Amino acid sequence: MSNNTDKGQDFNLGYYAGNRKTGSITVVNRRDGVTSIKTITSEPESDLPKELKPIFVGLTDQQQVILLNPDNKRIEIRENFPEDAFPAHIYTDPTSQRDWFMNDGDKESGNDRLNCGDNGSSVTVVENTTSAQARFLRTICVGRGHHQAAYTFPSQDVPDVPRCAYISNLKDGTLSVIGNDPDNTDTFLQLIDTINLCEPEKEKELSQATVPNNAFPHGLAYSPFTGKLYNLNNGYGTIAVIDPVSNRIESRIAFKGHSNLFIVPGGRYIIGRGADRKSDPNHVIAKLSVLDLAHNNICDQVELPDIYIGKYYFNDEGTKLYLTTSTSGSPEQQANIKSDALLVYDMNALPKLKLVKELRMGTPSGSLAFHKANGTGELVFSSNSEDGSVAIIDGVNDKVIESIPVTTRMSHSRVWMLQ
Repeated sequence: MSNNTDKGQDFNLGYYAGNRKTGSITVVNRRDGVTSIKTITSEPESDLPKELKPIFVGLTDQQQVILLNPDNKRIEIRENFPEDAFPAHIYTDPTSQRDWFMNDGDKESGNDRLNCGDNGSSVTVVENTTSAQARFLRTICVGRGHHQAAYTFPSQDVPDVPRCAYISNLKDGTLSVIGNDPDNTDTFLQLIDTINLCEPEKEKELSQATVPNNAFPHGLAYSPFTGKLYNLNNGYGTIAVIDPVSNRIESRIAFKGHSNLFIVPGGRYIIGRGADRKSDPNHVIAKLSVLDLAHNNICDQVELPDIYIGKYYFNDEGTKLYLTTSTSGSPEQQANIKSDALLVYDMNALPKLKLVKELRMGTPSGSLAFHKANGTGELVFSSNSEDGSVAIIDGVNDKVIESIPVTTRMSHSRVWMLQ
């Protein structure tokens, strides 16, 4: 369908909606003030086991579906979208055209039995994921998931840092180190090291650094400001500071009460997030902390009642931080929680956390995407799973300017910019 709207910026948007088992892809396009909505024709759900279902890679500029066959590792370009295609969690390498797809393995063992047997789960690397030239590069066995990824690279300040990908392995308590320099054919996309994150003194039954352990890594970031890698060990309440030249843990920073961390563009600061569900039986309290990497000290902390932070996004300039929210806690706490809030922070105010706007979206945001064209101002898109719509936010004035109905209500949604 299509409708005429007030003329604004042109954009081309992909929208995935699903229920964790099946889903659909819709393209939302605006050109010269006219908005069109096109749902990609679906193929019925197959009877394949989960590990053999196709992995959704992306869409070409002709709106063809790019899939990866996990069995034969071939890229397939189709006109239709298989309803049960798996939208794997993606980490994009900011220094290349490669995307890394995380595979957490099966629920029982955490192993990717198809590719790694009983020896862990995997990540898959695909090049040019937004074009018909998409190319499968390699599936690499790592530790047992859940996984996050970070990428190290040299810069003028730290020229000796190698190009590597670091993958955190939640169930094992390790980091997998993978070569990420295509000019080094001996190590490119090869597992070259495993970092044991164990702190034996914090384990009840361990006297030495063993695997698996209770480090529970979840929060991984590289700072080009310091040339160091920072890994949050949720199980210990510490950040391990790692030298990517030697892959040795140089020090640890106390950082208790946080469940994830993310690096601010430029690399000077890390922001940690957490949630307190114990202090008040009626209210969840979100926690944000700013860690100054120049001094390794916490320089600001805020508590946000009735907020549970979901995902984080920086705008293209790195001047604003957007935090989505969702629901968590007991029934009494959920009755008070603001699960539809979208928080906007001013990064120019660091080291202080300055909240500039709390938007109420009506429903929780599935994900955000950002678009800026010809310097005419930034648009922020928010996918809203509960009503199958996408909200458009004026990224300059931080206000919702439009909501576009896209599809039916689903439990999960994701939005991204198309070419």
